[in-house]
Amino acid sequence: MSFITNEIIIKSILSKSGIPGADYCINPYIGCFHGCRYCYASFMKKYTGHTEPWGSFVDAKINAPEILRRQLKRAAKGNIIISSVTDPYQPVEGKYKLTRRCLEELLPYQFPVDILTKSPLVLRDIDILKKFKKLEIGITITTDNEKIRKVFEPNAPPLEARINTVKRLHEEGIKTYAFIGPVLPMNPEILCEKIICYVDYVFIDRINYVSKTEHIYNYLKLQQWLEVIFVDDIIRRLKKGFDKKDVTIC
Repeated sequence: MSFITNEIIIKSILSKSGIPGADYCINPYIGCFHGCRYCYASFMKKYTGHTEPWGSFVDAKINAPEILRRQLKRAAKGNIIISSVTDPYQPVEGKYKLTRRCLEELLPYQFPVDILTKSPLVLRDIDILKKFKKLEIGITITTDNEKIRKVFEPNAPPLEARINTVKRLHEEGIKTYAFIGPVLPMNPEILCEKIICYVDYVFIDRINYVSKTEHIYNYLKLQQWLEVIFVDDIIRRLKKGFDKKDVTIC
């Protein structure tokens, strides 16, 4: 698959959020090179005019920091999530630094910030992240099985890199959580053991768009992972494994 990066100019970057607990969202990019097979954000293609396969394009909002600076001057203080429909630390962030530059704009205002990513690139910004009075970082870890990760999240960082990332953030005194969503084929006890010491709390979510991945489950003969009762038991085991942590099931 070829990858396409476009540079676009925007008029707004601080958007009202419908996500519980978040007043605003910031998405420095449109699209994502991780190419996760289950990604709900592929609906964005309806609004952007992209015809390329999801996971093959990213639009970089190159004036996002400047627009954010203007919007913050008149914005009521509220909780911000970065990001809701893209990974703010996907590979192109290494070039454009839009997420970092947006954080620099946010810092003087001290809005509470929630960052959700799959990428160890977030460690690059520890210097600025530690300056926020109220900030937390979620690392998405959907399985303990690297073979499963390669199938469902073909271009995303390996699981070991994500676990090492949440460990480092924890060691740096940054509040962290694991987002286990969607629950992919796994050994729940092994996953809990690998990350329980490094997270303050956990979100667990089922796969919500079965039509995107049903053919994969069928091909791998993992149909039971599409059964509600079976997955409910996996979630029960996850919750039991994290019994000393706050667990929210979405």
